[in-house]
Amino acid sequence: MGTALVVTSGKGGVGKTMVTANLGVALAELGKLVAMVDMDVGLRNLDIIMGLENRIVYDLNDVIDGQCKLQQALIMDKRFDNLYLLPAAQTRDKSSITSRQMRELCAELKDRFDFVLLDCPAGIEHGFTVSVAGADEAIVVTTPELNAVRDADRVIGLLEAAGHRNPYLIINRVRPRLVRRNQSLRVQEVVDILAVGLLGVIPEDERVVASMNLGEPVVLYGGEVAHAFRDIARRMLGEEVPMLPVEEGRGVLGALRRMMGIG
Repeated sequence: MGTALVVTSGKGGVGKTMVTANLGVALAELGKLVAMVDMDVGLRNLDIIMGLENRIVYDLNDVIDGQCKLQQALIMDKRFDNLYLLPAAQTRDKSSITSRQMRELCAELKDRFDFVLLDCPAGIEHGFTVSVAGADEAIVVTTPELNAVRDADRVIGLLEAAGHRNPYLIINRVRPRLVRRNQSLRVQEVVDILAVGLLGVIPEDERVVASMNLGEPVVLYGGEVAHAFRDIARRMLGEEVPMLPVEEGRGVLGALRRMMGIG
């Protein structure tokens, strides 16, 4: 029996789908059988990031509606024969899938795969509820910005209310130069605010955008970002791996405290 993890954020634009794709690749590199499920019905993007958009025949809704079998809709990655994508439908509404149907689908996927990564749509409405219903565990993605952290805090509260008491945290697009200028939150400040376990830190890198446009996950490019994702995958397998060293200053909250005479 595998594990289903929902990758969520609350706020859009923090890199949640990019994280899902690269975690899938990193786990596949470690020999795990992985299925990535795009839950963003009507606005799918995971297929583009993976470079698999031209291979879609059936989608998530076709499986749910009984129009095809699960095996027919799963797309094997071009680079790894142990990595698969179940794409979202582009012409359906998010309300077309129920929580019960998602639980049944995830149970079937967990019978076949070691890890099932559910790429949750942005927001906290029906798409979020359905995605969470099928998950055993949750990963919250945020960037070190106050508005993104606030939304992540809201999502963590909803996850805990749904029974996910110990979600994991990934902080994406960490820019040490801004931290040193007191223009960005520090990693530790984000962790202190959200009070959940830190799974990994992803530094800002322009190669991420290039890789998404080319349909080649950045893990395959090498560098610090690839190293960070591989470390996260190893932590997911239970290894004790030190966090990627990120040079930090005192951050936004530190600057505010000094201005108020309390830092």
